[in-house]
Amino acid sequence: MIAPSRLGGGFRWLLGSSWATNLGDGLALAAAPLLVASVSRDPLIISPAALLQRLPWLLFGLVAGVLADRVDRRLIVVTVNAIRAAALAGLAVAIVGDRVGVIVVLAALFALATAEVFVDTSASALLPMMVQSDDLGIANARLIFGAVSLNQLAGPALGAFLFTVGTAVPFAAQAMIMTVGALFALRVSLPKPIGAEAVDAQSRPAGGLDRARQDIAEGIHWLRHHPAVRTLALIILAFNITFGIALSLLVLLAIERLGLGEIGFGLLTSAAAAGGIVGTMIYGVAERAIGVVAIMRIGLTIETLTHLVLATTTTAWVALATFFIAGIHVSMWGTTSTSIRQRAVPLALQGRVGSVYMLGAHSGHAIGAILGGAIAAIAGLTAAYWFSFAATAAILALIWPSLTNIAATADT
Repeated sequence: MIAPSRLGGGFRWLLGSSWATNLGDGLALAAAPLLVASVSRDPLIISPAALLQRLPWLLFGLVAGVLADRVDRRLIVVTVNAIRAAALAGLAVAIVGDRVGVIVVLAALFALATAEVFVDTSASALLPMMVQSDDLGIANARLIFGAVSLNQLAGPALGAFLFTVGTAVPFAAQAMIMTVGALFALRVSLPKPIGAEAVDAQSRPAGGLDRARQDIAEGIHWLRHHPAVRTLALIILAFNITFGIALSLLVLLAIERLGLGEIGFGLLTSAAAAGGIVGTMIYGVAERAIGVVAIMRIGLTIETLTHLVLATTTTAWVALATFFIAGIHVSMWGTTSTSIRQRAVPLALQGRVGSVYMLGAHSGHAIGAILGGAIAAIAGLTAAYWFSFAATAAILALIWPSLTNIAATADT
């Protein structure tokens, strides 16, 4: 069953909203770069466009966490999705009217990416208010299924197709999808026994800049003094740095070492996405059968060995199989780590602590991309993958004992 009845009707509406907006974001993954390329082929314009889609997490992630803990989280999701729909409709009209230049496109991408920060932060903080602790794993698995299947697989392919139909079509379609997401979120109801603590916290006045700084400091302070959640945050930061190294050089690996070409590069990412779908489908069974500690240990071992395979293989099918298995791990790890965090963090701090996690994740990818380029430039392409393997192996050996206690500690 997609959404077991015990998760409640409110969760089903939240799930529908999440899947709809993930499909819309997936359209943009393909349509946005194509739109940028249609107005300029200057690398100095195209390259920053990718940065603008990640930069808002670094600039506004902590602010989004504060807002999620001080304002009605459902209202944030509804309002921001409605704003996104309006902005996308305006962009589509501007394209049809031939009034789109480089500045307009880049500003639109930045604004939409910023809106996504606030929606994702609030939606993640909203889930523990709706679902019992024991069901967070299966609930997160269902949400991640939509992120993988619609955002990474179906969305980009559909977005690219719609762009060939008409430049404005994918953005008009995304506007309609975001509207559906907002309407679905509007139907979400919060069971008071679960949500009362967070609702009480959000009823306090937001205050000014000093209050916002104090709120951020409270979230960081809580995380620093909770051993399990702190360790989990550091693991995510460290492994995202090494994973960022691998991803930043993947296109070169696909073309230069594996001989896959541009289309083959897409097959690698599709293989990972397909594995991600499998991971979300089997998560509930795996959690019951082997437990979350075993999922973490096996998954991080898979991630470590993935770097080793990519450092040594020149065979395309081996790389494709490796990415499929890695995709299973990534979705299961994301489900596990998110659920552990949500179970441990007080409802009133879900937004702020969650935003620190996301800041670490995106910072790790950014650091990894810079580090990977530097290593490859100095020592060659495979040296970067050997570095990632050695680093992840060392980190995994260091944290292996603590993984035994993370889940149990997080539940206390």
